[in-house]
Amino acid sequence: MPNIKSAKKRVQLTEVRNARNKAERSALKTTLKKFDAAVAEGNRTEAEGAYKVAVKSVDKAVAKGILHKNNAAHKKSALTLKLNGLN
Repeated sequence: MPNIKSAKKRVQLTEVRNARNKAERSALKTTLKKFDAAVAEGNRTEAEGAYKVAVKSVDKAVAKGILHKNNAAHKKSALTLKLNGLN
C-alpha cells in the first residue's frame, strides 16, 4: 500500500478506471453474444439489427481504448462473414 498521497490517489483512479473498462468489455461481449444468438437462430432481420449494434459497440470500444483497431477490424470482419452466411 502506498504511503505518498499522490500514489494513493493513483491507486484509487486505477481502481475506478479498471471497473469502468471491465463494464465496457462486458457490455461489448454481451452485444457480440446477442448477434451470435440471432445468427444461430437463423433470423436474418434480427441478425441485421444486432449486427449494426455490435459494429457500433466495437467501434466505441476502439475509441475508448478497450480494443486495438486491428482486433476490432478482425471482429467486424468475422461478424460480416457470419451475417453474409445466413440465407
